[in-house]
Amino acid sequence: QNKPIGEEVNNCNRYLADELNNISKKAVVLCLGQIAHRSTLKALTLRQSKYPFKHGKFYNLDDGRVIVDSYHCSRYNTQTKRLTEAMFSDIFMKITKQLNN
Repeated sequence: QNKPIGEEVNNCNRYLADELNNISKKAVVLCLGQIAHRSTLKALTLRQSKYPFKHGKFYNLDDGRVIVDSYHCSRYNTQTKRLTEAMFSDIFMKITKQLNN
């Protein structure tokens, strides 16, 4: 498996929190996979039950930022067609539209 272990995720979370606190309040944060989604919520001190992971879901946060979920673009996900090129492209088209509004 090529996934980070819990300790690695926890050790890096404070750095992620710093990055997220220093980006524009109009930013769109793309979470590639559930680990990124959960880590982002933890870094922003948001409740995971309020923001469940769902591919293609856009969460508009109270501070103006947007969290976008996508399946991770791993070889496994692409070979099993869990994530297709069209699905991944669609996420970026929707993000572009969001940023242009």
